[in-house]
Amino acid sequence: MSTPTANSPMTNTAVGPSPRLSADKVTEELRVSRFAPFRNTVITILNLTIFFTIWELIARAELVNPLFFPKITDTFAAIWNGFADGVIGPELQHSVTNLMIGLLISAAIGIPVGLFMGASRTADLILSPYVWAMTSLPRVALIPLLIIILGFGNEMLLTIIVLSAVFPIMVNCMAGVKTVDPSLLRAGQVFGAGRLQMYTKVILPFTLPFVVSGINQGIARGLVGMLIGELLGGGGKGLGFLLDRAGDRFDSPMLYGVLILLAVMSVGLIQSMRWLEGRVAPWREQRG
Repeated sequence: MSTPTANSPMTNTAVGPSPRLSADKVTEELRVSRFAPFRNTVITILNLTIFFTIWELIARAELVNPLFFPKITDTFAAIWNGFADGVIGPELQHSVTNLMIGLLISAAIGIPVGLFMGASRTADLILSPYVWAMTSLPRVALIPLLIIILGFGNEMLLTIIVLSAVFPIMVNCMAGVKTVDPSLLRAGQVFGAGRLQMYTKVILPFTLPFVVSGINQGIARGLVGMLIGELLGGGGKGLGFLLDRAGDRFDSPMLYGVLILLAVMSVGLIQSMRWLEGRVAPWREQRG
């Protein structure tokens, strides 16, 4: 019998990575993981810097009439002076307070009612026509009626915010319960889960993304309702009033400044909801 030589296939065994190569790979992974938490922040800062730089260049070139498109530096100066002079601060506080109260009321009503409608066919049959009708009804059409009933003031503003935000929350919660994977329900039944355990251990965790999505839509709709109320019947208070006054005075830097503040409010609330979802449902956290 011939003995295998050095070039024989029997001696070509797999050779693992060298220790040096493995150490370099681990070092690279550690370096990447060390800076991973700051990646989104850096990308956001660069993105906004490029956006505002392009804005400033276009405004300085006067490609658009400066009356309609001011320089971003003038806009930031208007925001700074507005806070320094006490013009923006009280109006911002008024709007944020009403929006937060309205969203809390909307969530307190919309989440349980939506979950109940999704779980009960009878409740769905009775309430769905009203919910869908109010969901599709333009909120601005309700302003004259609300002014007649509630007058000018916070009561009318809170009502229009709630009417704007509560129905998207209801619809999403209802859809979440209706789309629970049947295999999960069967698995719960196999393991002997009761009705309450099935709801708390299976249905609610599955529905949580729908709840968060509904609240995010409620934030956007509630912000629109807040602006409509302040523009048409807010009693001369809030960011909507500030926006309307800046438009009447052709004060475009202040007008754009208020729009930026509204965008910051909306994005801040939605990011807060994403953070809360990561806390209560860490299994849904996605890493890219």
